Amino acid sequence: MTSPSTAPAVTALAPETLESWFKEHQDLVVIDVRSAAEFESLHIRGSYNVPLPLLSEHTDELAARLGSRVVLVCQSGVRAEQARQRLAKAGIDTAYVLTGGAPGFAAAGGDVVKGKDRWDLERQVRLVAGSLVVLGLAGGKFISPKIRTLAGVIGTGLTFSAATNTCAMGQALSAMPWNKATKEPTRESAILALPVNTEVNAEAKPS
Repeated sequence: MTSPSTAPAVTALAPETLESWFKEHQDLVVIDVRSAAEFESLHIRGSYNVPLPLLSEHTDELAARLGSRVVLVCQSGVRAEQARQRLAKAGIDTAYVLTGGAPGFAAAGGDVVKGKDRWDLERQVRLVAGSLVVLGLAGGKFISPKIRTLAGVIGTGLTFSAATNTCAMGQALSAMPWNKATKEPTRESAILALPVNTEVNAEAKPS
């Protein structure tokens, strides 16, 4: 039997549970780590947009402002899990990852804000990767066998992405003009705009 001290932490949170937490817990902070453009397209009402690159750059500063009830949101859970791991290293080991991301919350009837319809980054990555593989195979058959190596490179990249839980192609696509929002979050507008948890401040004050 596993003792409470060694039991693995539960980090996944169902959309229905998050909906009830909004009503029951005033200290709840929901952070959406998707790009600003994805956030504009669809986001959970009351959530804060801190894109993963920005969170990664200011993890310690963000962690210092958070309490014990933090929920991380992205499109499917991959980027939110990366954010959870980074926050855990900064001392926030009680953050939750929303199952199904923002779309899952919307599908469950949660309160969301909808804007301009855009393709999320994960869908764009699948399109670009698939297109390059097809291009490599077709080019290898009709132009030069050497072009087939393109398919191998993409396959290797996807394998590395899965093994390291990172996505270089996603990061590159996020910088494209069509993935830019009207107003991109900054340290000042995103992280410093978050409410400071009162319990954190109380513990920081000398007795």
